[in-house]
Amino acid sequence: MKKKRFLYILCLLLLFGIQGMYAQKPASYIEVKGKIIDENSKDALVFADIVLKDTNISTITNSDGEFVLKVPDSLTSKSIRFSHLGYQKKEMKISELLSNSKVTLKPALTELTAIEIKTFKNAEALLKETLKNRSVYNSNGTLMTAFYRETIKKRRRNASLSEAVVQIHKQPYSNFKNDDIELIKARKSTDYSRLDTLAVKLQGGPFSNLYTDIIKYPEFIFTNQEIPLYDFSFSESTQINDKLVYVINFKQKPGVAQPMYYGKLYIDAETLALTNAVYRLNVENRELSSQMYVRKKPRQVDVYPTEATYRVNYRTQNGKWHYAYSNILLTFKVNWKGKLFNSTYTLNSEMAITDWSINNTKLAKVKDNLLKPTTILADETSGFKDPAFWGEYNIIEPEKSIESAIEKIKKQLKRT
Repeated sequence: MKKKRFLYILCLLLLFGIQGMYAQKPASYIEVKGKIIDENSKDALVFADIVLKDTNISTITNSDGEFVLKVPDSLTSKSIRFSHLGYQKKEMKISELLSNSKVTLKPALTELTAIEIKTFKNAEALLKETLKNRSVYNSNGTLMTAFYRETIKKRRRNASLSEAVVQIHKQPYSNFKNDDIELIKARKSTDYSRLDTLAVKLQGGPFSNLYTDIIKYPEFIFTNQEIPLYDFSFSESTQINDKLVYVINFKQKPGVAQPMYYGKLYIDAETLALTNAVYRLNVENRELSSQMYVRKKPRQVDVYPTEATYRVNYRTQNGKWHYAYSNILLTFKVNWKGKLFNSTYTLNSEMAITDWSINNTKLAKVKDNLLKPTTILADETSGFKDPAFWGEYNIIEPEKSIESAIEKIKKQLKRT
């Protein structure tokens, strides 16, 4: 099995970790909260983009379609732009949102013919052109502020919750240097009693999500050797921000034994930039797919994935595209030999870029706080005591189950 194509590693091992808690400067801001829904169906829109106009301050909706955006007092006169794949974009003044927190987006109607993709003889040719078309992405070094969250559930109950604010020292897309991640602030709580006396740990942390940036790291999914092993086809086109988007389906060819990915790629028709990708790993072969994720486990335990889903979104600013958000969802079966029942664990992580700036100086000068791709986030519960723990940093609004978990953590801390 190939080294780098695996975006996540599950570890079953004895308990250990590192700790990181860093201070931040105080700031003055307001919180804009709301929910984004489909204008017709009234369904919540998940992974919708929320951007403060003419800035790089942003966030994304959670699985309930809800969001919170922290806006500095000096920028409250600006508008907020809302967008979602397959919908018309919308702008609203902050004053409007403070009085009406529900935002509705209209589905974008797209009538297309095969003429619009006549430049490319097939979908594979379009993908290859997209992968080498790096000039439409940020060509400068950028310092990105991001919010990262990972959860581990045993069946449907939360067993671990980790959150962090990080700074990504993002190398230009024009070069092949790896990005660095600096830990700014973090908190974590783990109930080890729900983890079968073993710690289910996500090795890689924020790096796992960063590596879903297909344009920067194509080696994790589309190497020159692996592209011929896929079947590619065109699907019905759509829109984002009122612009045409090509849709490519891909899946491994019949007869290919190794686990590979299948899903959809969304490509901007004008710039040929990748705007979104949603894909899964084929986990039908338990033994081979297990080798891709399980790094360490006791001999008496069998572990294999039953689901592995990935999503990455890009955003455009000043005519250049950049990585904006990614989500990874993994489900594993853990079978103890000699036990009648097995356990099911769901591991979910997401990372959203909440602000960024061009940084032409040498990136990652400070080495002390830099994370390693093998990092496992620390066990640190104290942050849950403080409702204003994140200060002015933008985060992804917690979904209902995470809000419930945080409340339980607070109650436990009060008792202790």
